[in-house]
Amino acid sequence: MTSPSSRPSPLTRPDGSPIRALVVDDEANLSELLRMALGHEGWDARSATNGQEALNLIREFAPDILVLDIMMPGLDGMQVLERVRAAGNDVPVLFLTAKDAVEDRIAGISAGGDDYVTKPFNLEEVIARLRGMARRHVAAVAESDPRLRVGDLTLDEETYEVERGGTPVTLTAKEFELLRYLMQNPRRVLSKAQILDHVWSYDFGGSASVVEIYISYLRKKIDTLGDPLIHTVRGVGYTIKAS
Repeated sequence: MTSPSSRPSPLTRPDGSPIRALVVDDEANLSELLRMALGHEGWDARSATNGQEALNLIREFAPDILVLDIMMPGLDGMQVLERVRAAGNDVPVLFLTAKDAVEDRIAGISAGGDDYVTKPFNLEEVIARLRGMARRHVAAVAESDPRLRVGDLTLDEETYEVERGGTPVTLTAKEFELLRYLMQNPRRVLSKAQILDHVWSYDFGGSASVVEIYISYLRKKIDTLGDPLIHTVRGVGYTIKAS
């Protein structure tokens, strides 16, 4: 087993929120085991026991990772994935199945699956595979989308537009740079020195109090539109995170 000290840092979505995973298997005990294991990873994991329930949850929950049993009564895993892909959803899919023939593996991958594990399986191996799939998916999303998100706050790096809950937020150039730096590092505590170096550059000769001033400007424009997003960690610095 992996010791707590050697466990990798939890993966998160680009906005800092937990990875969302949906486990679909008609063996309720198995789906619940996987759901609990992914929850232990810090993910927001849910489970379904049939194809129709899975399709409903995919629409409502919008998972980042889908673990899908192939052999299920009613809508089987292949049919579920066919409908998911037809809807334009490219969520990464790990197939679970009792079938281990080469042609079955090929059929699963050809249908749009990303990985394939046969039962019985090693739980730690499956979690490791899902972790790798999630990491690649998050990186691809972050690279393809010019918008940074933290909760209901959105910053577009191409248009320089900022919105919170659909309400436009007007920022000065320096306020925008500060907010972008915070949002590029969600949940990470940034010191005043780090912020000065990144936003005001190394040759800035003014006082570190300028950081406090601009943080207060951002709070007046952003945190007044909802629950506080910008937080002070006394003696350390500032962080941005959804509640």
